[in-house]
Amino acid sequence: VAILATTCIAVYLVLRFGLRCEPSLYNWPLYVALVLGGVPLLFNLVRKILSGQFGADLLAGMSIATSVFLGEYLAGSIVVLMLSGGAALEQYATRRASAVLNVLSQRMPNVAHRKTGTGFMDIELSDVALGDILTVFPHEICPLDGTVVEGRGSMDESYLTGEPFQISKVPGSSVLSGGVNGESALVISVDKLPIDSRYAKIMKVMLEAEQNRPQFRRIADRLGAWYTVFAVAFAVAGWIIGRDPGRFLSVLVVATPCPLLISIPIVIIGAISTAARHSIIIKSPAMLERIDSCRTIIFDKTGTLTYGRPALTDILSAGGISRDEALRLAASLEQYSKHPLAAPILEAARNAKVEPSPAAQISETPGEGLLGIVDGKRVQITGRKNVIAELPPVAAGMECVLVVDGEYAGIFRFRDEPRHESRDFILHLLPRHRVTKIMLLSGDREEEVNYLAGQVGITEALHGKSPEEKVEIVRREASACPTLFLGDGINDAPAMQAATVGVAFGQGSDITAEAADAVVLEASLGRVDELIQIGRASCRERV
Repeated sequence: VAILATTCIAVYLVLRFGLRCEPSLYNWPLYVALVLGGVPLLFNLVRKILSGQFGADLLAGMSIATSVFLGEYLAGSIVVLMLSGGAALEQYATRRASAVLNVLSQRMPNVAHRKTGTGFMDIELSDVALGDILTVFPHEICPLDGTVVEGRGSMDESYLTGEPFQISKVPGSSVLSGGVNGESALVISVDKLPIDSRYAKIMKVMLEAEQNRPQFRRIADRLGAWYTVFAVAFAVAGWIIGRDPGRFLSVLVVATPCPLLISIPIVIIGAISTAARHSIIIKSPAMLERIDSCRTIIFDKTGTLTYGRPALTDILSAGGISRDEALRLAASLEQYSKHPLAAPILEAARNAKVEPSPAAQISETPGEGLLGIVDGKRVQITGRKNVIAELPPVAAGMECVLVVDGEYAGIFRFRDEPRHESRDFILHLLPRHRVTKIMLLSGDREEEVNYLAGQVGITEALHGKSPEEKVEIVRREASACPTLFLGDGINDAPAMQAATVGVAFGQGSDITAEAADAVVLEASLGRVDELIQIGRASCRERV
């Protein structure tokens, strides 16, 4: 419509002033603009009025109708251009933001792999039946809920469960749809049909949250609601006093907030560009008006306030073995292992400049752990239940036990550590952004959630919450006060839909990105701070 109006006005000017045609000819382009462009706009405005919406574009619609009635076709066409031009700019901004996220779509596979006599055959998920035997390839997303019947490896299910660690998978272990397989192929037996899978349930909750998402009035609409009344009153007064209906049109045209209709989309585009330079994608431009008003902030735990991966936090050596020696013996074995806890042990050894030794007779038996010979010693890394000795009390997080020549030699403890900037970010929310309530909402275990809350300075922490429970909590908070939800996993997507503003943190889940109003691509809480400031600045520019 904007292109049509621009073209028609240009043709009108050429016909009237360039070719000096008769009015019956040079007005035709304006008729086209008003009929093809103005009529659809007027229908949309009437629909808004009937639904009780009175925005900044109402005066524009009245100006179009009045100009046609009085024969001032050029004035009406210009207003059509202003009205449609603003809408076009905003739609462009929205499409520009969404285009970046479309690259991240289609996360879940559409097919599963069934082994045949000659190899593997891809089958549609709709053709899968309970009890089918399927193969999940390395680094592939698990398409269905099931049980491992063959193979050993690990799977990252943090997107679904909130647990930050990769989970070891051996025959008999359960797997969840949406989990990311590790280095080894796993053969699974299907326990649930795709429609009943854990992933499907989360998508259902997200859809319900989207349908029940609260509606918010734009700043321009709130301004237009009272501005329109005064403008129409002045226009009527001018008509009555001057006894000339042309004055009614003049006041309406002058009062039509074309700068408001155009400037807001321009500010939105500027804000989106500024955000993009800071590794932030604005998916819903309307969130720029809401984010600075959020006085409650709810954080997910894993991958948001934490790094989302296990880190070796403590080594309790025993039996006369030093801490570095315990680390060396463990790293000597773990360099041959694909266990999820091998990487943090090897990283700790590199940081401590501890050089692993060659190991021999390596074996990794499910239920027994990792065994081998290092410097003539029989070294085993296993679980607490396999050690007959007096061990330190169980602590939060994960752990493994080091056994040397059959004797207990130490415990390695792991945690998903908070980001280095988490505490400073939490503490500055009140003075900088006037946040009055901060919550930690996680599906993780109580001891882990409480530990993190204490580390970063959050007093209200809720643990063990399912995606469904998260939605209810966020919806309750959003009904009481504008609420910002910050998360990174698929299990956070429904809660983002229920919040006043939902922000996806990092690039862990495209599903979460689609549900969010904005995506912070760089895993830094400082970027979230910049996003709030961009929203505040854009609101000031619009006012």
